[in-house]
Amino acid sequence: MDLIQNVLAVIVVLGLLITFHEFGHFWVARRCGVKVLRFSVGFGKPLWSRHDRHGTEFAVAAIPLGGYVKMLDEREGPVDPAERHLAFNRQSVWSRIAIVVAGPLANFLLALVAYWALFVAGTTTVVPVIGEVAPDSPAARGGLAAGQEITAVQGAAVRSWEEINLKLVAAIGVSGELTLSARDESATRAREHRLPVQDWMVRQDPPQPLASLGITPWRPPMPAVLSQVAEGEAAAAAGLVPGDEVLAVEGTPVEDWSHFVTLVRARPGERLTLTVARDGETRELSLTPRANTLQDGTTVGYIGAGVAPVSWPDAHRREIRYGPLAAMGQAVSRTGEMTVLTLDAIRKMIVGLISPSNLSGPITIARIAGDTARSGLESFVSFMAYLSISLGVLNLLPIPVLDGGHLLYYLVEAARGRPVSERTQALGLRIGLALVGTLMLMALYFDLMRLW
Repeated sequence: MDLIQNVLAVIVVLGLLITFHEFGHFWVARRCGVKVLRFSVGFGKPLWSRHDRHGTEFAVAAIPLGGYVKMLDEREGPVDPAERHLAFNRQSVWSRIAIVVAGPLANFLLALVAYWALFVAGTTTVVPVIGEVAPDSPAARGGLAAGQEITAVQGAAVRSWEEINLKLVAAIGVSGELTLSARDESATRAREHRLPVQDWMVRQDPPQPLASLGITPWRPPMPAVLSQVAEGEAAAAAGLVPGDEVLAVEGTPVEDWSHFVTLVRARPGERLTLTVARDGETRELSLTPRANTLQDGTTVGYIGAGVAPVSWPDAHRREIRYGPLAAMGQAVSRTGEMTVLTLDAIRKMIVGLISPSNLSGPITIARIAGDTARSGLESFVSFMAYLSISLGVLNLLPIPVLDGGHLLYYLVEAARGRPVSERTQALGLRIGLALVGTLMLMALYFDLMRLW
């Protein structure tokens, strides 16, 4: 069932993003007087198509991993002399620049609208209160303590763990100090804390900002009560069923779900005796966690069970909502912040501060799309907005075959007064195809590694 939901979610997300991207090219091309021959969402054989009164074919193709707008162009085939003024290559360089840029700009606009809708509708988030501070960690050395609410990171105000993580990820590679402001539960003013760091989170895979600082967010007590038991996994083989509460492992009392997970992960392949409460009775079951190897090579125990959700106290929940005008400002700010974060992540990956294993391909995108869809509309829309920004940024990179590569050629043409030579463009195309192909293979490889 999860697989079907993941596939449907990624089809919806990619379908929307690709359609908006290509519509940007299409809409501006029409406004610039260019004849559009085909508007396709997806590659390969069309599953559905129709023609409009202008002769443009609109198609949905079999492979939903991209799309294209095919325009009349003398470089791609013979053009009727009566229609030469409608050819893309006959337009001014500024018209061609506008058409090329329109696709990525449509993605940024989609993200802007999505964030605006979220801010107007209101989002419910968790107040960023510290639950634990690890001894001798950067947070401990900086004076942070359990029960404090984090109010700012590097001087920027924050209201949720999501905002805190975004600010911390932007600081990857910092040496010296990270500045966090926090206030005690009874205090009205926050105090600034300076956390010592050195080459912070460089090449950490995956980046774990809070754990790297020694901060564990506060969570309500979560009893070790099962809500899900996966078929074919160790929990099912042991006879565990949803609703069971684990009271002890090998005679050691289980404090909560986190404690139970810690005990299980520490004993891969070992036979464990569980004390379980079920229907008012106590019984003992034998459980052998499956050995599961993580990306860093660590082997941990895994049983294939999930915990029953708990409700958060009202004091630890926060609703963030704005009026229509204020929401627009917040949406512009969030879109700009995510754009800068994406560009900074690309830069840090190039210089080696971020591991290339953080690249994500279609498998990871499908999994995250499915997870966010199951989490609710708010999470799904937020993920779609972030992915739309990523698509816009990546397409503007100056790599031939991408929109940014064409934009680079046209800017050079505008500066020189004559087009880049066909030979140079052909060479750039081969280099661009090799580079994009390599990145796609790397992303797919890391996708598969995450599955294993």
